[in-house]
Amino acid sequence: ARGVENRVVEVSMPDTEVFKVDNHSFPVEVIVEDTAACPRYSGITVSGVKVAPSPEWLVNRLKAIGVRPINNIVDITNYILFEYGQPLHAFDAAVTGNKVIVKKLAEGTPFVTLDQAERKLGAGDLMICNAQEPMCIAGVFGGTKSGVTESTTAVFLESACFNPVSVRKTSRLHVLKTDASFRFERGTDPEITVTALKRAAMLIREIAGGEISSEIVDVYPVPVEHRKISLSYEYVNRFVGQDIPAADIKVILKGLGIKTLEETESGLELAVPPFKVDVTGVADVIEEVLRIYGYNKIDAGDSLHSSISYHQRPDREKLQNMMADFLTNNGFNEILTNSLSSSAYYEGNAWFEQEKSVKILNPLSRELDTMRQTLLFSGLESVAHNLNRRQLNLKFYEFGFVYELTGANVKGNVTKNYKEQKLLSLFTTGSDSPESWLSSELKTDFYLLRSYVTGALKKTGIDMARLQTSGSLPPFFAAGEVYQLNGKAIYCIGRLHEKLLKQFGINQPVFYAGIHFDNLVQAVKSHTVTYHEVPKFPEVRRDLALVLDQTVKYAELEAIAFKAGKQLLKRVNLFDVYQGDKIEAGKKSYAISFILQDDFKTLTDKDIDKFMERLSDVFEKETGAKVRR
Repeated sequence: ARGVENRVVEVSMPDTEVFKVDNHSFPVEVIVEDTAACPRYSGITVSGVKVAPSPEWLVNRLKAIGVRPINNIVDITNYILFEYGQPLHAFDAAVTGNKVIVKKLAEGTPFVTLDQAERKLGAGDLMICNAQEPMCIAGVFGGTKSGVTESTTAVFLESACFNPVSVRKTSRLHVLKTDASFRFERGTDPEITVTALKRAAMLIREIAGGEISSEIVDVYPVPVEHRKISLSYEYVNRFVGQDIPAADIKVILKGLGIKTLEETESGLELAVPPFKVDVTGVADVIEEVLRIYGYNKIDAGDSLHSSISYHQRPDREKLQNMMADFLTNNGFNEILTNSLSSSAYYEGNAWFEQEKSVKILNPLSRELDTMRQTLLFSGLESVAHNLNRRQLNLKFYEFGFVYELTGANVKGNVTKNYKEQKLLSLFTTGSDSPESWLSSELKTDFYLLRSYVTGALKKTGIDMARLQTSGSLPPFFAAGEVYQLNGKAIYCIGRLHEKLLKQFGINQPVFYAGIHFDNLVQAVKSHTVTYHEVPKFPEVRRDLALVLDQTVKYAELEAIAFKAGKQLLKRVNLFDVYQGDKIEAGKKSYAISFILQDDFKTLTDKDIDKFMERLSDVFEKETGAKVRR
């Protein structure tokens, strides 16, 4: 047992053997009606106390662990909580009426807690009551009438073990998270209630004065048994991958409070105490041994075993990483927001359909009571958070899942009632580049964001020329576009509506793009990589200045050009837009460049002129465009 025996440290707990009862002037009867929700309940009375500020040593120790001192009685219960891990609760003994009943009350019963809020009790809430009314929500929060105040002269101390599931349900129902509920939800030691009670009573007598005025009342009808687990040395060594000395294992288990009932050459019969709530099987025992023995002492080994795995094509993770790398390299920061959102975002507006919201049955708060339908709102929260801290130039992206009800209402297969989709959102606002003496400030806008979206999509190999614009624009855009492929949305992009921005306190333009990642993966699935030789023949550029109706979009012209250009047209670019008094009202002028190239010959002026004439005729026929001379 090299090194392990030398590390064994004996823990010395406060001596409670000197505990004694001073008198029996304030006995309290305890009745537990629901022993499943409360397996053990211990209590004692201390009378003649003086509620006052705690002594300096107690105040300093509580502050050192981040606990705010209140008064000597409450501070002692908090001190015991961290000393023993056992939550205690102190009642004004006068309120108990010499009788404490642990039971459940009728659903909807009103109860005012210490935070002055009236709460309607649930059917499963376990309550600590006197003969007439409830005093405390068991294991969670006290009531206003039974709390310790400056006028309290006698206290009834409660030290109990409550069912973790019962406490967790009550805590979530009332959205109450306390130090006590935190411990009870994870399981407390039923064997320590009396010891903690003795220690607390002795401290109260020492610090707050008074006398212990009753015997300890201990209701423990069915003692919790220690779990029996058989541990084989051979199994431990096979599980770990190397031999751990049996002497080390025995020393570690003893130090952890796990008793050895029987020992053989091959292993141990163990009794795991109730305070080890997470040790339920052999693997848990081995984990307990390893964390003390030291994971760093386990050799990695010289051989590596792996299995051949098949990745679907396209590889979703690879696509995501390529797009993320592109955006990061172009100055975007990745954000990660909560999938839980506020239902208030979907109420009373036309941004999204409220009926499709997936509500949480036991929400933690009003702000986190719904699964998000979009990445838009959580992203705007991040934008607003940064703008409020004078970070005015922002470029964010986020990959995340969104959820909605399908309306199918299929019994027996709940997965058909919900839809989960993966999206990529991008947000830009402010300037795209920092202020510099060399170049003027470049404000982010629709076209700049679209260049980033286009660049990210090209990384996936999707054919951008195949995308078609859709006439329907989401209502949260003041202006923008939606692109589809084979009737399925690929991405939407635009400037967000001012009304939406004001909802988040944002006073500068924000541009947003939402990419439907699942549809993108499906579109890329049919994509095949083909190789083309580097062209041997030169490119030729020709420009056209077109006068158009203001309703005609550049995307329409681009689609028409590629349709007419077939193999000759390689690239199209809009390099100038004019609207003014030199052209008639309701019109605009686009200056567009066309890059032509033939893979098999050098283009002649005759070929080029013929192509440009045909292109001009198509533009005039389909959009009413006139070529400016």
